[in-house]
Amino acid sequence: MMRFLKSLFAFFVILSFVQCKKEISANTKIISQNEIHYAKGFSIVNYDGFSVVKVTNPWPKANKSYSYILKEKNGIIPDSLKKNTTINIPIKNIVVTSTTHIPSLEMLGVEKTLVGFPNLNYISSEKVRTLIDSKKIKELGSNQTLNTEVLIDLQPEVIIGYGLDNSNPTLDNLEKNGLKVLLNGDWNEQTPLGKAEWIKFFGALYGKQKQANELFSKIEKDYLKTVEIAKKATSSPTILAGDMYEDKWYLPQGTSWGCQLLKEAKGDYLWKETSGTGSLSLSFETVLEKAKDADLWITSGQFSCLKEMIDANPHYAQFKAFQNKNVYSFAGKKGKTGGVLYYELAPNRPDLVLKDIVKILHPELLVGYKPFFFEKLN
Repeated sequence: MMRFLKSLFAFFVILSFVQCKKEISANTKIISQNEIHYAKGFSIVNYDGFSVVKVTNPWPKANKSYSYILKEKNGIIPDSLKKNTTINIPIKNIVVTSTTHIPSLEMLGVEKTLVGFPNLNYISSEKVRTLIDSKKIKELGSNQTLNTEVLIDLQPEVIIGYGLDNSNPTLDNLEKNGLKVLLNGDWNEQTPLGKAEWIKFFGALYGKQKQANELFSKIEKDYLKTVEIAKKATSSPTILAGDMYEDKWYLPQGTSWGCQLLKEAKGDYLWKETSGTGSLSLSFETVLEKAKDADLWITSGQFSCLKEMIDANPHYAQFKAFQNKNVYSFAGKKGKTGGVLYYELAPNRPDLVLKDIVKILHPELLVGYKPFFFEKLN
């Protein structure tokens, strides 16, 4: 009996899926299929009068996906899709919750639609900081405790959030109050171009898919061009990354997006054989044993000069890269309230990051190029 019930349930699930597909295809015309090539966490399919954006990997190892319907003026949404969050596009105002969302708005020329953000001091963009100074963007507190009262007062058309796991009570509470939340998983992508391709997510919200595609295509072209240049390198300098925080040395795991950039730049990252997309947590002694003679050192960004490093930990002087003053950091470029530009812009511009690293590792291959993010520490 139980086997029969399971079979019957499976039959109805399949039947409803087929019916949903039939209902979409019977009433609408597909304009374009998914044109996402690198990002693994979302897709876009354009129909006549609306688009379906599906976010499939909103947090690591997510076991559910989210479909959002972007409705054009006079578009007709099939009944089978009306259970999903529907947004009228192009949107006119937005709240985002990560600095990595800011560059996409600016690149699309829609930064003036931003009406709220948590922790405004983290934003580095000069254009957006001007809007903040003009009181055009509201402070929303922190991601864990977004100011619901201010958000309800703002009534943004869309709130772009992100989840660390399946428990997102703050975002759930906003939805219960009638606000529309879309999850963005750009931070969860494992490739540089995959992260950058999320500009197409924002392009869809603003009815600017063509512009977003063109912007990404240029980034992709420049990135791949630099990859080809790096292949001409005749050496692979050894690389140490990260530094101490409290009593642990944090450095990227071997299959993270940052390590992929080092590999593409023809660098020999000393922990490239490790597996994972987050950070390794090691003792000072373990790192010293392996990386004492590394050719160069890329720090985490908490130091802006060698003296700051040695003041924080005199033992840094034991590394050859420190002794040779071959230490690089992205800490130098900050917004006027202290936000580090690299954290905001680098995921959207892997072409610039890769060019910087190639210039550091193989300066002879990019004569005349000045790194955008990284500087050698004095």
